[in-house]
Amino acid sequence: MTVPTNAEYDLWIRRFHQAPDAPVRLLCLPHAGGSASFYFPVSAALSPRIEVLAAQYPGRQDRRAEPSIGTVAELADRIHRVLGAVEDDRPLAIFGHSMGATLGFELARRLEADGRPPAVLFVSGRRGPATHREETVHLRDDDGLVAELKSLSGTNTALLGDEEILRMILPAIRNDYRAIETYRRPEGGPLTGPIVALIGDDDVKSTVEEAKAWAEETSGAFTLRVFPGGHFYLAAHQQAVLAEITDALAAHAS
Repeated sequence: MTVPTNAEYDLWIRRFHQAPDAPVRLLCLPHAGGSASFYFPVSAALSPRIEVLAAQYPGRQDRRAEPSIGTVAELADRIHRVLGAVEDDRPLAIFGHSMGATLGFELARRLEADGRPPAVLFVSGRRGPATHREETVHLRDDDGLVAELKSLSGTNTALLGDEEILRMILPAIRNDYRAIETYRRPEGGPLTGPIVALIGDDDVKSTVEEAKAWAEETSGAFTLRVFPGGHFYLAAHQQAVLAEITDALAAHAS
């Protein structure tokens, strides 16, 4: 297997604010249909104390000409691979929202296998990976897919009304939904590092009880934080979410 280059790393991993002296890094993983820019406000708020990185998946924004990746496992493999392209001994934490939470879990499993577990795994807006719902949003027609996006309020509604932009983004969104809806937790034991689960109390994609199932995925510390709101509760509670991240990483960021 060829060793990934720095150019590949920069294609996959975005850094909005330079923080070379930060003692800890936070890799943010977007939701289905999301992009790295979703985490720009997080980077602005946490830098320079914490260096915020954000993954840019293929098939969107400046990578829209590239084919999307069809499974969570392959996406985790690719990100895991490019993370090895740059030498950096600082602790790495992971924050993933929705599909990004499950992707974060898979990435954490790969990093643990390397002997370098994440400092903290933050899983937001997603039920535990051992829970299962039969979901088929990816099989809906375009109108059905747009209706799903509007119901979750996760995509700018102005974009949803622009037919030309919709034609560009719907294939990537559909692919992401296919990847997460066909995901099944693989065999294997729990992680050893801490998990912090964050959930809205009215999230249609995960009940609070389903979010509690993340406790089964680590032999280490588990924390659950419940916020008022739905699937994108974090938009209305950004400061509180940032405080949770900062507090959980305090031991590494001092």
